[in-house]
Amino acid sequence: MTEARGGAKPHIRILCVDDHQLIREGIALIIEREPDMRVVAAARTGEEAVALFRQHRPDVTLMDLQLPVMSGLEAIEAIRRDDPTARIVVLTMYEGNEHIYRALSAGAATYLLKDTLSSDLIRVVRQVHAGEKPIRPEVQAKLAERAAHPTLTPREVAVMELVGEGRRNKEVATALKISEETVQVHLRNIFAKLQVSDRAAALVVATKRGIVRPR
Repeated sequence: MTEARGGAKPHIRILCVDDHQLIREGIALIIEREPDMRVVAAARTGEEAVALFRQHRPDVTLMDLQLPVMSGLEAIEAIRRDDPTARIVVLTMYEGNEHIYRALSAGAATYLLKDTLSSDLIRVVRQVHAGEKPIRPEVQAKLAERAAHPTLTPREVAVMELVGEGRRNKEVATALKISEETVQVHLRNIFAKLQVSDRAAALVVATKRGIVRPR
């Protein structure tokens, strides 16, 4: 960390990652009002986030999940491989329980939605900088909800992602190099786990929970 002006305590150095310039600028305005914080870099993509993290080594990274090409989740994983001590706060619109689970499993310290009050964001940044992992009650509730449901296997997730692209069973089978009958078995298992009866309903539930990305 660098010393703050006037010999005050060191700044908390922050990397802001979001693909919308307005959001990046808004977050910077909120942070720059705090005497002990400053934004050292801002990234629009996951690739930029990883490069700027390596260049600046921020104390805290604010990471959106919806980024072009390399997702925020992939950027978290890359940053944590580079520095297992990296402190990352997810700040996103995604509220599916699978999004939350994957982000925390990848190494994020906590998970915030973009409707979070600015005062709460500042408080969480300070807590994460201090080594804490504050999880809000609504996030804990989402994780409990996920734990209460059967989870899809990686292959079932892959099937659902292709279904989300509009692929038919034959096309899913070709993409995954399996038979159409195996695709049908996977779909039956998915329907049972998601408690639905068809592909359209499965896609709605999978998207809501964050199992597949919205299209």
